[in-house]
Amino acid sequence: MRRSWWPLAAITLGNFMLLIDVTIVNTALPQVARGLDASFTSLQWVMDIYALALAALLMVAGSAADLFGRRRLYVVGLAVFAVSSLVCGLAPDAGVLIAARAVQGVGAAAMFATNTPLLMATYSGRDRGIAFGVWGGTSGAAAAIGPVLGGVLTEYLDWRAIFLVNLPLTAIAVWITVRSIEESRGASGVRIDWPGAASFTVCAGALTYGLMRGGEEGWADTGTVAALVTAAIALLAFAAVERGKRQPLLDLGLLRRPTFAVLMAAALLLQAGAFPYLTYAGLWLQSVLGMSPVQAGLAVTPMAGVSLVVGAAGGRLLDRVAPGRSLGGGLLLVGAGALVNAAMVTPDADWTAFVPGLALAGLGIGLAMPVLVSAALGSAPPERAGMASGAVNTFRQLGYALGIAVLGTVFATRVRDMVDDSGTVPARAAGQTAEAISGGHADAVIATAPPAHADAARTLVHESFAAGLDRICLISGIAALAAGLLVLAVVRGGPGGAPPKPTPEQSPAEPIHA
Repeated sequence: MRRSWWPLAAITLGNFMLLIDVTIVNTALPQVARGLDASFTSLQWVMDIYALALAALLMVAGSAADLFGRRRLYVVGLAVFAVSSLVCGLAPDAGVLIAARAVQGVGAAAMFATNTPLLMATYSGRDRGIAFGVWGGTSGAAAAIGPVLGGVLTEYLDWRAIFLVNLPLTAIAVWITVRSIEESRGASGVRIDWPGAASFTVCAGALTYGLMRGGEEGWADTGTVAALVTAAIALLAFAAVERGKRQPLLDLGLLRRPTFAVLMAAALLLQAGAFPYLTYAGLWLQSVLGMSPVQAGLAVTPMAGVSLVVGAAGGRLLDRVAPGRSLGGGLLLVGAGALVNAAMVTPDADWTAFVPGLALAGLGIGLAMPVLVSAALGSAPPERAGMASGAVNTFRQLGYALGIAVLGTVFATRVRDMVDDSGTVPARAAGQTAEAISGGHADAVIATAPPAHADAARTLVHESFAAGLDRICLISGIAALAAGLLVLAVVRGGPGGAPPKPTPEQSPAEPIHA
């Protein structure tokens, strides 16, 4: 490799790791549940807290990089990511794992926020186009490889290996970064909007916690109400703070532009409608259908594989299509794919039932994701291009985090209702049985049933899990369809969205997956 491409290797390696850690955990969840005796809510937090920290801190990390130095913050992010990955791999219980995943998300935010500015500062001309092409390609590859790699490491080593594998990779990335990338900063006078960052983080965290607790303890529960009220107060505080800032974290005036506001909603709902239900599909494949981690990882790759191919092959064609049509049409296909999954998943279904819907959703993702950021940039003033890019990525990650919370609550509630209505489980044991089925211990429910009731237990497991999957796929499909129709109605513009010329704070290419 030419020496000039070493910075690209360091940046794409870090980007690959932080994105793959969104999905690599999916296929390991049943083993995590057994190894740490983790509850269903704990599994939700293992998945959710990483994306939540990434979403909450992404915009402020970009400001910090401009102020303190992009290379410096990237190296710090890699170090935080490595140490937290080590703690994840050695976690003695679910609480430690969740806390370490939160810190891992902090490191990921620092890495993600500095990726594209470092590439912009390091490369120019034709080399810049090549660099962003490689960077975007590895982003898409992370989506396709994550579930399979997680399955391989879990099956042939241990679930802890999905975190420990980050240690040598981060060491290599730090070494290359220090040796090959020069320091760069943003414009002088940049200030970090700490009050805005704090209020946004509290709002996102309290809302996610309230949604999860509401499903577990009830919506009238004091803790649930307190969390949701805290989220509302923090949102009002964020709006008040941002109005008075000369350098706000997010210029709220952008949200008064209908096109920009709809694109932020599309980013959130695309991510929420396309990916979170795969977490619960992974539990179904392993704990109900008895597939191995590798098999479960391969079973969900049609979505990522199709999206990667379509996104890469259709780039030139999409430049000739109005962004609203590509994004709106892609969202409609994502919604249709989720609805197909809802129709195909029955108590007697096997893994192939998910393939048509996943492939259809993958086609939609391949059409929608590549134009999402360029459309957002085209709807914002040129001087706000960097902010627009950070905002759309933040809303994407927030959509994933909220999607996990909402769908997890709906899924667990539906399973519990099916167990209660079955009449085969005593009332005193219904809650424990529903928790076991939802949390990846479905096989244990069947194994521990008295021999005379084994068939009834197996039927209950299959029916309740299928009902839960059906419900969350239905909700995901409706959300994506609604977003698609909204985009088609509001977003206008010529082919490609006519985005402004890239600045050091934005990229001309974006990953096709979270």
